[in-house]
Amino acid sequence: MGAFKAAAIQMRSGISPERNAVDLERLVREAASQGATYIQSPEMTGALVRDKQARAASFTSEDKDIIVATSRKLAKELGIFLHIGSTAILRADGKLANRALLFGPNGATLATYDKIHMFDVDLDNGESWRESAAYEPGTEAVVTEISGAGIDGARLGFAVCYDLRFPQLFRAEALAGADMLSVPAAFTRQTGEAHWHVLLRARAIENGAFVVAAAQGGLHEDGRETYGHSLIVDPWGRILAEAAHDEPAVIVAEIDPAQSVAARKKIPNLKNARDFAVNGGSAEALPLRGAAS
Repeated sequence: MGAFKAAAIQMRSGISPERNAVDLERLVREAASQGATYIQSPEMTGALVRDKQARAASFTSEDKDIIVATSRKLAKELGIFLHIGSTAILRADGKLANRALLFGPNGATLATYDKIHMFDVDLDNGESWRESAAYEPGTEAVVTEISGAGIDGARLGFAVCYDLRFPQLFRAEALAGADMLSVPAAFTRQTGEAHWHVLLRARAIENGAFVVAAAQGGLHEDGRETYGHSLIVDPWGRILAEAAHDEPAVIVAEIDPAQSVAARKKIPNLKNARDFAVNGGSAEALPLRGAAS
């Protein structure tokens, strides 16, 4: 295994996929010019659209999507691994998926991941979100190897935004061999200010893994406000790079998978975990979901 440069690009996606594709290309090219061979974009790279009718009119199938087409072209031209943190994809059954896609240096799709956990919440500042009303949740965690373009066998685990609050997903991916975890996001400003940094650092420390988290930031066309502060964190929980604002930006840091191996040797909690029962739970307790088998 050898070190390589990873980048997170921070965006402020609007309602037009075409305009967002132009912004994506500009930022990806900037990241590649800085030597990054793995580049990640945020959740909903293609468009952030709250209006249901406008949203339905904006999104299409994967084979017709402009973000997918732009990403394939860029990955092949620049010889990089390009990870679209997510974009809305129309499935064959007519439902929308909040889908992450990873493209290899030859432009091929190496992996896809549909966001599992839906952000359904009422915030105390009056904001209300019902992601499950628009998107069909995924059912599978995904880990894939990335090799080539100067990257020698790193293993990437997928997640999207609200998944960050479900540590069992990241633990399952770490146990499956992931040494780099991804959390592309469109965190609200309120929740981002409270929890973004601490949760990302916790997921890195708990799993002895790098975490790359490209974020949306600022006031968007559809009226929402996102936190920004894209981060790259090492397996010891140290912040290697941060966009310390909500403006569009590129951050780059070196990823060395050997550091993940070293961190897991120093704190072998993945190996030391034990099964246990819970004594004294209430009848109303929620069932445990997402446990690794």
